[in-house]
Amino acid sequence: MNETNDNPQSRSNFIVEIIEQDLKTGKWGGRVATRFPPEPNGYLHIGHAKAICLSFGLAQKYGGTCNLRFDDTNPTKEDAEYVESIKEDVSWLGFDWGDRMFFASDYFKTMHEYAVKLIEDGKAYVDSLSAEETAAYRGDYNRPGKNSPHRDRSVEENLDLFSRMKNGEFEDGEHLLRAKIDMTSPNMNMRDPAIYRIRHASHHRTGDEWCIYPMYDWAHGLEDSIEQITHSLCTLEFENHRPLYDWFLEQLDVYHPQQIEFARLNLSYTVMSKRKLLDLVSDDLVNGWDDPRMPTISGFRRRGYTAAAIRNFCDRIGVAKRDNTVDLALLEHTIREDLNETSPRVMAVLDPLKIVIENYPEGEQEEFEAPYFPGQEERGTRAIPFSREIFVERDDFREEAPRKWRRLAPGKEVRLRYACLITCNEVIKDENGEVTELRCTWDPESRGGTSPDGRKVRGTLHWVNASTAVMTEVRQYDRLFNVINPLAVEDGHSFVEHINHSSCEILTGCLAEPSLAGAKPESRFQFERIGYFCVDRYDSTDDKLVFNRTITLRDSWAKIEKKLGGK
Repeated sequence: MNETNDNPQSRSNFIVEIIEQDLKTGKWGGRVATRFPPEPNGYLHIGHAKAICLSFGLAQKYGGTCNLRFDDTNPTKEDAEYVESIKEDVSWLGFDWGDRMFFASDYFKTMHEYAVKLIEDGKAYVDSLSAEETAAYRGDYNRPGKNSPHRDRSVEENLDLFSRMKNGEFEDGEHLLRAKIDMTSPNMNMRDPAIYRIRHASHHRTGDEWCIYPMYDWAHGLEDSIEQITHSLCTLEFENHRPLYDWFLEQLDVYHPQQIEFARLNLSYTVMSKRKLLDLVSDDLVNGWDDPRMPTISGFRRRGYTAAAIRNFCDRIGVAKRDNTVDLALLEHTIREDLNETSPRVMAVLDPLKIVIENYPEGEQEEFEAPYFPGQEERGTRAIPFSREIFVERDDFREEAPRKWRRLAPGKEVRLRYACLITCNEVIKDENGEVTELRCTWDPESRGGTSPDGRKVRGTLHWVNASTAVMTEVRQYDRLFNVINPLAVEDGHSFVEHINHSSCEILTGCLAEPSLAGAKPESRFQFERIGYFCVDRYDSTDDKLVFNRTITLRDSWAKIEKKLGGK
């Protein structure tokens, strides 16, 4: 797999069927125009990646267009930082919006004009109930609402009050502009929904030009209409909002796109709520939105996930009409598949144990040639220095080894990857009884790691040469939560109680082979026998090499697939 943007939504699904039927009948004049409409109030997560791949992917599939549009209707929660992060994430995933980047704030004047028209047509009114009164009048799912005493204000009075709202004469919450629909509707969204609220807050694009801001449901359909969208794709929580989407556009008699809902992505061991993710960031439970343990696109990128793998994952899980939860192991399996094909193999030692090869000449050094991709030497090789002193993993040695131990122990012979065979002869300890050094001998006839007389050597260890090793810091990341559904809390417990406090382990004093010196940020490697790692895009410098563990080598999903395939 490579980083090119193959169509991530090539499979048939119910949305594909709708679009193809529309193309067949010429419903939209042969056009396909979609949009991805994030609110700039946080960083995008893997659920947004599914929506991005779907909207942009379908536009690509049918030679259409996809707009990047920011629904910036709530100035108190939005920030230019979020806008820039969203642009970066969409671009990194491999999608290009060209000159089609828009903002809800681009249309504030037009939206206001449409609101005035609705008032003039007797279909909207200014309501002056308090928040508590509004909730009481609205009713609930078991009790119909009742009309506000302000519902029958004259058109002239409503126009005057709305104008004064716009001019800043009232305090926040003093009035609302509401649509006049049906307070007894079984659909709560149709019970005279709010269209505009007063909010004396500076907007990240329009500054203090406005002190009234459109509600999302009012703005969203108008944005789609203005941009001539054909298929407005959104997640299932907006299904009950569709009648309101349609009502607004029908009353205004404007261009009317089709809203289509699909199931959002829910991922096990993960929180997918931007509000909950913001809580993690604000409470310093993680190190920012791009912490490699976060399910944000920027967090996954920093951890070492590839854009191609994320697109492939979104294609794999498909598009459904019902919500479900996807096993995190499937995402991890998809990442491993991609990294297995694209990540050069190198050697690094995370917990070094020194070895002195006593029968190797002092002051001498030689090199062994090793492929970056075993069995595919045409993809490149590198020279690995070897001398009298090397380091291996401390965990690869046991002074008192179990019977089937295949690694290093006193009197036991093992293979050093690409290099030679060595035998452990002596164990050196400090005053506390800790092993500090091993004294070994090597078989010069085993250069390259082969057995000269065909003797069986079952253990193979990775290693680094002492004098040429590159010092590194390694951050080993694991799942952020310990339970499948962190939000399934009971008895007032918070989801943060399920945080895995061992999800980040920082290892210093790690050693890597010299080919990694100067590795560029976001370069990905497989540390042989350990896992996949990525050079940190922010903290790694010319003077300090920092690796983030992307994922381990173990693949539980592959085992599940193999087991199911064998039945």
